[in-house]
Amino acid sequence: MSDFIVTMRDARSLRYCASGTLRFLKRYNLDYRRFFKHGLPAYQLESTGDAMALRVVEVARGRQQ
Repeated sequence: MSDFIVTMRDARSLRYCASGTLRFLKRYNLDYRRFFKHGLPAYQLESTGDAMALRVVEVARGRQQ
């Protein structure tokens, strides 16, 4: 389980748009307000199993190193 934070900045680095990110977060019932303001723990995004979510988690993981 990954305990670092994934932010909108990480999503933007992959050119993910805000509206698409919002739809994704709503689809998986994730706290979109928190994500846009503070980010979310990586494990919450990983738990979706979604390929795009896993890509943004990898970006954030690289930022941690």
